Amino acid sequence: MAIIFKVEPTELIEKTAQELKKIKEIAPPEWASYVKTGMSKERPPVSDDWWYVRAASVLRAVYIKGPIGVQKLRTKYGSKKNRGVKKERFYKGSGNILRKILQQLEKAGLLSFKKDGVHRGRIITAKGQSFVDKIALSLDKIKEKPKADKKEASEKKGNKPKTEKKEAPEKKEEKPENKEVAEEKTAAEKKEEKSDKKEAAEKKEEEPKADQDNKKDGNAGGDKKEEAQ
Repeated sequence: MAIIFKVEPTELIEKTAQELKKIKEIAPPEWASYVKTGMSKERPPVSDDWWYVRAASVLRAVYIKGPIGVQKLRTKYGSKKNRGVKKERFYKGSGNILRKILQQLEKAGLLSFKKDGVHRGRIITAKGQSFVDKIALSLDKIKEKPKADKKEASEKKGNKPKTEKKEAPEKKEEKPENKEVAEEKTAAEKKEEKSDKKEAAEKKEEEPKADQDNKKDGNAGGDKKEEAQ
């Protein structure tokens, strides 16, 4: 069962739909070309092979959620209807289509009916399980091939694998050298700042002394002038 989840649902459903065309028991009825798949739909399906696509989707749903009945499948394939100005309303999917598909899959031996207490509905058989698993495996192998081709191409070119990295110890050795250089620079800068601060302080101390001397000289000159008068 884990194989199904490795593959995308759309790819699996498309592939199973192609394989279901080969089974005689599964075939669309006469009215399938002009019928809608639910009350919420405005038009019939555009694709001519929509019956096989829906059958493949139902087979996958029963594989995962079985035992499951028609009513639960109706809610699964329901949708909201556009009612113009009014609010959208959810409507269940067509029960007749789902019932016919389940009957055809049961005739083909891919499904069977099971009743387990309260729970009852269709479950997938061993034949149906192997049928879906083979398709999933084929899709999974197709995905793995391009990865292997890329690895071979890289090996031929001589490219190093992504896991290889540059040696880390060389980088670690460089880091302490850079720290020592940075510490030496910071120490030299600190010394220069201290010397600049000392020079500025000495200049500040010299300026008031010079102002005091100038004042004294000015007072002495004034006293001399008074004596001369």
